[in-house]
Amino acid sequence: MTRFLHVLATTCALGVLLGALPTAPASAQPVASQLDALVTAAFVPDQPGGAVLVVKDGQVLYRKAIGMASMELGVPLQPDSVFRIGSLTKQFTAAAVMLLVEDGKIALTDPIEKYLPGYPTQGHVITIEHLLTHTSGIQSYTSIPGWFPNRIRTDMSVTELIDGFKKEPMLFAPGTRYSYNNSAYVLLGAIVENASGSTYEQFLTTRIFTPLGMTRTFYGSNEPIIRGRAQGYALDGDVVKNSQFLSMTQPYAAGSLLSTIDDLAKWDAALAAGKVLRLETLQKMATPYTLKDGTSTGYGYGLQLSTLRGRQAVEHGGGINGFSTYGLSLPAERVYVAVLCNTESPKMPPVYLARRLAAIAIGNPFPERTAITVEPSVLARYAGTYNTEARDVRRTVTVEGSKMYLQREGRPKAEVKATSETEFFLENSLSFLRFEMAADGKEPILLYYADGSDIPVRSRRVDDQAPTKP
Repeated sequence: MTRFLHVLATTCALGVLLGALPTAPASAQPVASQLDALVTAAFVPDQPGGAVLVVKDGQVLYRKAIGMASMELGVPLQPDSVFRIGSLTKQFTAAAVMLLVEDGKIALTDPIEKYLPGYPTQGHVITIEHLLTHTSGIQSYTSIPGWFPNRIRTDMSVTELIDGFKKEPMLFAPGTRYSYNNSAYVLLGAIVENASGSTYEQFLTTRIFTPLGMTRTFYGSNEPIIRGRAQGYALDGDVVKNSQFLSMTQPYAAGSLLSTIDDLAKWDAALAAGKVLRLETLQKMATPYTLKDGTSTGYGYGLQLSTLRGRQAVEHGGGINGFSTYGLSLPAERVYVAVLCNTESPKMPPVYLARRLAAIAIGNPFPERTAITVEPSVLARYAGTYNTEARDVRRTVTVEGSKMYLQREGRPKAEVKATSETEFFLENSLSFLRFEMAADGKEPILLYYADGSDIPVRSRRVDDQAPTKP
């Protein structure tokens, strides 16, 4: 048995999986105080907020909700409030696929046309594994121009949803690049239905939610009355608004689920103990996919694989109208953190909060960073466009006087502050970057450490003409 499987096999007892989680002993209170100080700083009581859970060794180190579940009615959030969890749904979809693999009804190498007859693969062989790992090359429907903000409001059947993107041109040959893809997980939901003979909702309920006692986890819909459901919010400057309407027919197997911090902890513990999938299957699910050129994507099946303070981390985030979420597991340390927010733009991003909480839980908190001033001429050396082709990521570095900005393609630019002449960080984030010179000594290489990861994404400068403003 590999070390990873050993860690998973010894993570939790059945009583923790399906029953109430016991409270940590008094000796854990100093840690609880640190956790509380961070969470208290993250949320404002009379604004949209969040629910947070930190579990270690099967015991609750911290469980709290701060903020309002309904601004209009003045109802505060509770630890058992129900939130849309967005793309945390993907790990449930991936597990559903792997259950069917164990049942012998699906093979990872199967071409998708086996389950989706007539799907236009445009001359490519697209497999189930390509969909799971975001390496299919299919266009993600949420990135199609015009889908937001109007088309996302329309009720659609699964067939209509697939028809909306299936004829879009392929972005790349399957298995050659990684590009996060909601269409792929919509297709996986349809494949689960085809292979199992039941709806996606019925399959998850029968095979996962009911056996694990996840009584507060639901397939998303705007119609049912769900006790404790939190309202979702957005910010317009400093003004809180109700989030834009979203037809819950559309997120489907890519992001439709609702849950609580407690149910997510049950789910994580059940996975780790082999109560959902065989441990060998989970090992496959939690192994980063390798592209055809040998590059690791850092993503398995519905799970992001990374490191945190030198430890293996299994994690994923979610963002959906009115909500932002994060779930993080440190298998070797038996730590699980869930952060569920009922706003699209919380004061502290859930990934930032979750990773800092996990670091505190293992006794190795992230250091505080202090900004220094660096000469503009030094900053100007790094201006340009950097490309990481394997992961389809392009970042631009610009300099405006004594300030430097980083912008990932398709996202707003953000100021980065220096801690030295070669290292910079983003405020209210664990992400930081470092520059080093290439072997030829001419072109800089950007090393980007996302969300405090110990392993950087390396990007070479492909254009040094990014604007530098006086």
